[in-house]
Amino acid sequence: MWSPPPPPLPLQLRRPTLPLLPQGRRRRRLNRIAASQEDPLTALSRVLWGRALPPSQLVLAVRHGWTSAWRLLMRQLAPSDPATGAFTRTPSRFPAVAAAPSPGARLHLYVGLPCPWAHRALLVRALLGLDTRLPLSVAVPGDDGAWSFTADSPDALYGKRRLRDVYAAQRGGFEGRASVPMLWDADRRDVVCNESIEIAKFLCTLADADAPDLWPPELRQEIDRWYGVIYPSVNNGVYRCGFAQSQAAYDAAASELFAALDMLEDHLSTSRYLCAAMTLADVCLFTTLIRFDLVYNPLFRCSRRKLVEYPSLHAYTRDIYQMPGVAETCDMAAIADGYFGTLFPLNPGGIQPVVPASCDREALMKPHGREALLPPAPGRQQQGATASVG
Repeated sequence: MWSPPPPPLPLQLRRPTLPLLPQGRRRRRLNRIAASQEDPLTALSRVLWGRALPPSQLVLAVRHGWTSAWRLLMRQLAPSDPATGAFTRTPSRFPAVAAAPSPGARLHLYVGLPCPWAHRALLVRALLGLDTRLPLSVAVPGDDGAWSFTADSPDALYGKRRLRDVYAAQRGGFEGRASVPMLWDADRRDVVCNESIEIAKFLCTLADADAPDLWPPELRQEIDRWYGVIYPSVNNGVYRCGFAQSQAAYDAAASELFAALDMLEDHLSTSRYLCAAMTLADVCLFTTLIRFDLVYNPLFRCSRRKLVEYPSLHAYTRDIYQMPGVAETCDMAAIADGYFGTLFPLNPGGIQPVVPASCDREALMKPHGREALLPPAPGRQQQGATASVG
């Protein structure tokens, strides 16, 4: 195994040397404590021994208990390679559009604002002007971490309380993880797809002729090559840092992430977009970059450099943010709350840091100065997309 089990509790914690109070005195003390405002752990120690645990014993006990609980939580919520402790992402249950919906089908898109994968679909919907043609429901993280609906953010299609209930409404039922984004066919009562990049590609087929082409045939191979770098090293790379369960796994993920960012910084210093025009490759990169300084740098320990320290990458992010309809898809408060408030194993206190100045709307609306940049030359385009970041 990559990590030994936690050591057993010290002997003095398993068999306290402090004498227990007589039962009658414990009962009277318990009644007084019940009416007080003491924290539960201090109150329990007073019931048993008449005073609080010494700090050294308290630290040892809580550290042992929290470490064991953290490992259990991470094994359940962020599966890892048992040999290395490296985070392994669970594949989507509906990874492709197996059967294209019929023309005129009543499609419905389910997203969650904190989620970068759902943000891809939301962003493509906005860029292609599909807002009026593709209805939307926004789920929010519940107390248990599952995607739910509220009075302020309801399921606009069925009025369900949880996203899982929508999944379960499909023909044949559903067992598994109810994730976002999810594209739903209301006529067939079926999940069309819940893999973000495939949903984005499918939405491109619904666009009007005058909408921007984010998935042009002549650039698809180039987009795929860029995605082959962006997804493992950046999109999933930040999660590999945040959910690493060993030091070696974290070090490897962080090294790969920042090598990729260095390469992208170099490429985007002379090219406005990754390819010859704005494409799905840029959409996929943007949804990670817009969250970088806000959540990935502080919470996921992606701490070598902030995005604002990359002049070209930060200007590139501002460039896309300022496109019509994009800023409205970036709810920074919802993103911060979704990560700091929901990812209990990484932030058990639920305390949210102050939003960095580089992430507020005023900073993101500053001139980016990228209008004059030319598309990459074919040779440089090929070199950038295939560069090693390992």
